[in-house]
Amino acid sequence: MLSTLFGKKKLTEDKIANIFVNSILNTVEDTFEDVATAIMADPEFVRQPNIDPTDSDKFLMIVIAGNFNYFSRYFSNAEEQLLKAKITQKLANVFGMNYDEMKNIIASYRDFIYRVNHPSKNTLYGMSKAVFFKYRLGQFQDEYFAQLNAPNPLFLKRMDHIMENYLWNWTAFFNKYKYQSTVH
Repeated sequence: MLSTLFGKKKLTEDKIANIFVNSILNTVEDTFEDVATAIMADPEFVRQPNIDPTDSDKFLMIVIAGNFNYFSRYFSNAEEQLLKAKITQKLANVFGMNYDEMKNIIASYRDFIYRVNHPSKNTLYGMSKAVFFKYRLGQFQDEYFAQLNAPNPLFLKRMDHIMENYLWNWTAFFNKYKYQSTVH
């Protein structure tokens, strides 16, 4: 109510990066155990995958890399590059790395999502496929899909529904906050 009386809070790229990083880290940390449980219980596997409920690093990087693919829908090229740089630096600080190391990790996950999803350009589908391959789930499927080393489409559909929860909702964000670009 007060935000409508006084207007939306204005945020720069630095504040947006803080909110994004903290939210994504907390969300993945708080929910990955549920994701691992859902994967292990998926009926398309003939043998239960053994996913460590604390092994969320690959999942986190898939979520970050996938979300980076959506930035161009909401920001100009210059704003997008600045915001990605700020997020990358904040993640590097969190993980005790330098900027270039973190940038390379994110880039390798973005490339991986692109490769496993080619020729499709559907990022959400690519994120689901990346989870399948990064957690080596092919060996737990029935013989047909295991030999193909391709995810069962029914598993992917369920994984898409899970991954949707990890896509940043920029529309809701901008309904709450006003973006004040520092790019000139």
